[in-house]
Amino acid sequence: MVIRARVSDRTSGGARSDAQLGLDFGGDAAETPRRWGGRRPNAGRKRKNPKARPNVPHRVRPPHGRRNPVHVTMRAGRGVPRFRCQLVANLMKEVLKRQRMRAYARDFQVVHFSIQDDHLHLIVEATANVSDEEAEKALRTGVSGFAISFARRLNRRIGRSGKVWADRHHRRDVQSPTEVRNLLLYVFQNYRHHGYVTFGAGILDPYSSACRFDGWADWHVTFIEREPWPDVRPRTWLLRRGWLRGGGPLRTSEIPRAWMAADRRASRDVSLDGAMAASERSGAVSPPSSGLHGGDPIRADLVHV
Repeated sequence: MVIRARVSDRTSGGARSDAQLGLDFGGDAAETPRRWGGRRPNAGRKRKNPKARPNVPHRVRPPHGRRNPVHVTMRAGRGVPRFRCQLVANLMKEVLKRQRMRAYARDFQVVHFSIQDDHLHLIVEATANVSDEEAEKALRTGVSGFAISFARRLNRRIGRSGKVWADRHHRRDVQSPTEVRNLLLYVFQNYRHHGYVTFGAGILDPYSSACRFDGWADWHVTFIEREPWPDVRPRTWLLRRGWLRGGGPLRTSEIPRAWMAADRRASRDVSLDGAMAASERSGAVSPPSSGLHGGDPIRADLVHV
């Protein structure tokens, strides 16, 4: 690489002469490797806990369509007590009732929810009749209002201070009947995904809006509330009746297919590892046949007595 510069020198007669100097560093500029800047492996600030769930990237969110329901996930930060209790359920009822009185209540509402130990699942609608831009503005305002109201009330109830949410919320628009049906099933049955086991038919999650959902195909338990929950009617066609085209009414024993596939893969891996270890101990060389597995295992949370 050669860097050239011009230096100016005046002769005794006043005439100006320019001399060009060159600095040769060896090699061509195109062949010289770049040693600073740019993307490279293991660059950037390291995470405090590499095994922890990564935060939601601070990128521009995709545009929102006013005809699409939205799945919102909000995660609690460190030091926050577990959400899955009666205190938080009563608090959720108060927050949803207060939201019905806000200025954005005509354009935003929380239709369904699920309370887990360290996060919340919300199915919301932002349906401004003017344009998608107004609906997206109502979505931002509504979710922010919910997060602030929930955090302030929770801190006041348990006598703590500081932030409640670990990171910005995650949201995703659902645009087809099949996606909406899968989302409803995912939110209502999310407690099973986190290890809660139930026995008996028709059992639903009491810390969710599943008991007030009218799209179940089979009999299910109901709870008598002293103070009723807000009566929320879906405004979008997909949440009102369009989701039925994605597979019909839900069943209380049904779980998302993605969970079943993941459990089946994990069970097969465990069975194969155990069989291989036994064969190695016995001196066998050939791997075990598929008949030793005995079929797919039965999940404990799907056993009804």
